[in-house]
Amino acid sequence: MAAGGGRAFAWQVFPPMPTCRVYGTVAHQDGHLLVLGGCGRTGLPLDTAETLDMASHTWLALAPLPTARAGAAAVVLGKQVLVVGGVDEAQSPVAAVEAFLVDEGRWERRATLPQAAMGVATVERDGMVYALGGMGPDTAPQAQVRVYEPRRDCWLSLPSMPTPCYGASTFLHGNKIYVLGGRQGKLPVTAFEAFDLEARTWTRHPSLPSRRAFAGCAMAEGNVFSLGGLQQPGPHNFYSRPHFVNTVEMFDLEHGSWTKLPRSLRMRDKRADFVVGSLGGHIVAIGGLGNQPCPLGSVESFSLTRRRWEALPAMPTARCSCSSLQAGPRLFVIGGVAQGPSQAVEALCLRDGV
Repeated sequence: MAAGGGRAFAWQVFPPMPTCRVYGTVAHQDGHLLVLGGCGRTGLPLDTAETLDMASHTWLALAPLPTARAGAAAVVLGKQVLVVGGVDEAQSPVAAVEAFLVDEGRWERRATLPQAAMGVATVERDGMVYALGGMGPDTAPQAQVRVYEPRRDCWLSLPSMPTPCYGASTFLHGNKIYVLGGRQGKLPVTAFEAFDLEARTWTRHPSLPSRRAFAGCAMAEGNVFSLGGLQQPGPHNFYSRPHFVNTVEMFDLEHGSWTKLPRSLRMRDKRADFVVGSLGGHIVAIGGLGNQPCPLGSVESFSLTRRRWEALPAMPTARCSCSSLQAGPRLFVIGGVAQGPSQAVEALCLRDGV
């Protein structure tokens, strides 16, 4: 347990998932953690759906997804969980959209995406679901923005993103959806753009100072953080190879500019493909891949008040490529890769007065 600012962090270990998986889709609904699809030991997408009752710490098998998929997006709409896009058993992006009706324990098909896509970013606002970007069957990044209206069960088109990409990080702040990074093929994207939900217009913000794949992103207290990743060599640097970094770059939404923090304020460990979250005035970085031959188990936090990184308790199960979800004072780290697809479900908890 590591204390900081009158608070303490600790890991809570939940019973392992019945099915090991990576790239699973996760959602939190009324005290239950739902884990949907993903890839199992064979590497193929699953139709398996399971739920953890967080009060009784018991797992229950749910009706399987109508479409086996991995890497899908999920949005909770009241008593429904909407699953969007992803990759199917043929390794092709899918257009299927399906809703799990929690009270009835069954799935219903919904209006499909206008175009099949994997790596779609989704945001819910006032009962509407916004789906941004993705990669289609032709492997080209998409710029489309669609909004789903549940009452009419239809998707409507909105102004496209200035920069097509898939796998971007999205943040809802005020009446704007911020879209950061993502990829175009194998290349990381540095674009940072915002969509105004009322004006329905896009604004380009200054791009990320450095080009990094598999970086971690979080928003806290009016700032957007981009952490670590795999640094890409410049277009004319033929001899340099990608390498892990501990870079910390911060965008101030009020002033509209990026700051690359000095070496003294970089992460303690160089890492990529890790979990990032914001808990109680701290940006936390969990696990991932580094220069070691196996996934990292180290955890660290950046205090927004003390402006420094601190070591936190290590992960009970070192992993990379994890699914994650924040539910109140817990940041869940689910599945991923240890020596193979993992069954581990663990949560970093922030508790007052401990």
